[in-house]
Amino acid sequence: MKDLYADIIVDISQEKLDKTFQYLVPKELEFEIEEGKKVRIPFGNGGREITGYVVGLSSEPKIEADRIKPILAVEEQGMEIESRLISLAAWIARNYGSTMNQALKTVLPVKEKAAARERKFISLKADPKVCGGLLNEYARRHYRAKERLMRALLQKKILEYSSAIKEMKISPEVVKGFEKEGLVCIERERCYRTPLPKTIQAEKAAVLNEEQQLAVRKILEEWDSKAPRPCLIKGVTGSGKTEVYMELIRYVLEQGRQVILLIPEIALTYQNVSRFYARFGEKVSLIHSRMSQGERYDQFERAKEGKISVMIGPRSALFTPFPKLGLILIDEEHEDSYKSEKTPCYHARETAIQRGKMEGAYVVMGSASPSVESYYKARTGDYLLACLEQRYGGSSLPAVSIVDLREELKTGNRSVFSGRLTGKIQERLKKKEQVILFLNRRGYSGFVTCRSCGHVMKCPHCDVSLTAHRNGRLICHYCGYETMDVQKCPVCGSPYIGGFRAGTQQIESLVLKSFPGAKVLRMDADTTRKKDDHEKILSAFGRGEADILIGTQMIVKGHDFPRVTLVGVLAADLSLCSGDYRAGEKTFQLLLQAVGRAGRGERPGEAVIQTYHPDHYCIQAAAAQDYDWFYQEEMDYRSLMDYPPRAAMAAVRGAGKEEELLVRAMDYCRKYIERIYPGKDLTLIGPAPESVAKVQDMYRRVLYMRHQDREILVRIKNALEKYIEVNRGFRNIYIQYDFTV
Repeated sequence: MKDLYADIIVDISQEKLDKTFQYLVPKELEFEIEEGKKVRIPFGNGGREITGYVVGLSSEPKIEADRIKPILAVEEQGMEIESRLISLAAWIARNYGSTMNQALKTVLPVKEKAAARERKFISLKADPKVCGGLLNEYARRHYRAKERLMRALLQKKILEYSSAIKEMKISPEVVKGFEKEGLVCIERERCYRTPLPKTIQAEKAAVLNEEQQLAVRKILEEWDSKAPRPCLIKGVTGSGKTEVYMELIRYVLEQGRQVILLIPEIALTYQNVSRFYARFGEKVSLIHSRMSQGERYDQFERAKEGKISVMIGPRSALFTPFPKLGLILIDEEHEDSYKSEKTPCYHARETAIQRGKMEGAYVVMGSASPSVESYYKARTGDYLLACLEQRYGGSSLPAVSIVDLREELKTGNRSVFSGRLTGKIQERLKKKEQVILFLNRRGYSGFVTCRSCGHVMKCPHCDVSLTAHRNGRLICHYCGYETMDVQKCPVCGSPYIGGFRAGTQQIESLVLKSFPGAKVLRMDADTTRKKDDHEKILSAFGRGEADILIGTQMIVKGHDFPRVTLVGVLAADLSLCSGDYRAGEKTFQLLLQAVGRAGRGERPGEAVIQTYHPDHYCIQAAAAQDYDWFYQEEMDYRSLMDYPPRAAMAAVRGAGKEEELLVRAMDYCRKYIERIYPGKDLTLIGPAPESVAKVQDMYRRVLYMRHQDREILVRIKNALEKYIEVNRGFRNIYIQYDFTV
């Protein structure tokens, strides 16, 4: 039997993660050693005994075998938080295709130490009687600085160092002199950076209605079972999911355990933190990518030391080093931002469930429009399902109307605003009510549509939109199908072929022109470049400083503005026509979130959806605010095309500077997969150009794999990784694996 070797890391600071040392695993320890285990090892020439963490196992020695020292022992105490996170990194590397080092840098994201902040205090040490005599001596000899400092110390005993220096105009040398004479001592206190606003007022817990209480009871009963499942809360917009979260957090905190609350966007951070901080006070903190390195480091240190109990943030908050993690909450669990686009391409939902299993923590997800995959698992019993069907506080769902833009075109209206939407905006402005105008630009990538009849040019093999390229070709980015660009609609013969080209800036100009006197705010990538821009815009709109808020998807997710009584969706079709099999799902979710922003206060709300596809089931179901209708139609489509969740799907993405080499390498990938897995139950699609086929001089191609069993795809990925590692044809090709969940 071959010997087993372990790669061990002795310093888990960010810059040292790739510095590992190989040790022999003694036969008697082979069944105990796994990734994440803390072990004792002899280190250096002197063989001094230190501890380290196992981050990899192999049967191949990296140097001469007789030079490799053996592991001394496995640490007996329970796995520390570092061990658990390293085990999670190993799971991510296996399941999403990455090196262990890449996974470690994802899971341990802020170990690069930032300079600690501290507060200093001057504390009186000597006998006050002795100090009184010295004070008289200082006064007699006109030592004014010493006199001022001693007088203040005799009055207060402890002075804040920087205040004493500034306010009493005392030099640091005077303080050092007192310290040398033994009159005072300098005390230091660690001062953590905090990103929290200081103006939030405390609030009491809201009284849950019957539906919310039932959801809480149902989830707590599941938690009491022998093998608690992940829980999915499906609640209509405004149903009070946040109050349910708070009740579950209270329950977990009372057990002395900690909570991670994941939110999808930085734009949501302010409102979420405000509500949770108002309820749970200084136990709450947050983390996000726009914070400084020092702020991020401090938040994770506070979590590790038990100084906070609730961490709020987007995807990276999942790796908060809580020693007693009890609950992971995932708000708006359907959001794409929970999926990493960089290697490893992990999904926070799956990874949260895995971390929950490793640490005995509960996982709860919530959404008004759950992902098809999550709802499928809830329907099949893998998740517990709890539903909230009514809005909290008795307000009703908004009334939604659909405007057919083809009919507007026939009447000669070529404006971005339909007649109906224009009239309703004018009504709201007269009533001093607020309006949100949502431009659905998500997924826009050059699809081609007829503005007269709404027909979209689609791939005959994959049922997704074809993408227009500059060479005059229409291409499918799943299978590579190509055809010439069209000049006339093949259905109605109209020459009005094209797409929706307006952006938020153009919409803002049109609004100011069409509704003079209206106060307008715009929220998009251009207006939110600085750290606090999201908060400033949302706070201003919440205070009523603007009549109309214009923006893309960031304005329709999770925000609560009681004065908003009208939402206008300017181009519902853009995401519907993206070249992605999930286009219908993303469109429905965006529209449902958008219309849900209206009527959340005392006044009833209304929404207008403008579209070229008024009969599409996604548009109709969103207008009816009927998730189950949408889900049934979508699952029929997924089943017909064998898309997830009916089958597992993974993408092998390649990138390289030489297009010819990339094409050849991706063809090698396909042929190798066909050779090692010739079964007809595996579907391969492509390789084909990516939707964006070239980025920063790097050509990009993708190969899709589809199978009923995800584990089969993981095994193929593992074999392909080894093949690529030894094949010289991949030397200048970058390969990434992306599993659909």
